Amino acid sequence: MTTRVSIAILCALVFATAAAASIAGDGKQQVHLNAADNAAARRVALRKSDFGGAPGWSGGATKPDLSSTGPRCANFHPKYSDLVLTGVAETEFQNAGVYLDDKVQMLGTAPMVKLDWQRSVRAPGLLSCLRTYLAKSAPANAKVRAIQKLAFPRIAQYTAAFRLVLDVTTAGNTASMVIDLLLAGRGRTEITLTTVAPYETRAQITPAEARLARVLVARVHA
Repeated sequence: MTTRVSIAILCALVFATAAAASIAGDGKQQVHLNAADNAAARRVALRKSDFGGAPGWSGGATKPDLSSTGPRCANFHPKYSDLVLTGVAETEFQNAGVYLDDKVQMLGTAPMVKLDWQRSVRAPGLLSCLRTYLAKSAPANAKVRAIQKLAFPRIAQYTAAFRLVLDVTTAGNTASMVIDLLLAGRGRTEITLTTVAPYETRAQITPAEARLARVLVARVHA
């Protein structure tokens, strides 16, 4: 569990910074957090009650990392310097080999979310840049088997999903995992839901992600 999660967090951060409007590309996005938008982000973020009383889930709020930078490639270098981050919240949960990270960001205006989406998520060079970056940055005992865009229900004005399949070898044993990244945007709010789970559970992952994502989007009011 520890090895899986540590490697998964690395890859999840790569996804989140590159595809979910973080602070790489053409200059950092501006950070002007305010109490109201931080509170709005926290109201949207994943909480333990969202698991419907299912046993075994642990976790909660964690401090968002605003210092990470994502990959840059010749064909992927989105501009962020004219975007303003005004609120942020993040939560983490885990249960029996499944890890969930949810990050909610508030931008200054709804048009900023649209720009962000066009420049990063819809950028034609995104997937090829991620493939290149992950091939270079993955730990020596990890091998990227596949990375692709997933078909996913349109739960918000902006919706996209990606899946990374990673094989990790430890002490001669190889374990495969899926790392799914769901991105959703509505109004001034951006949601990034990252799921890490054993490969054999992949058929059950997407419906569960869709249910949780709908819960999060329903709480967006800004």
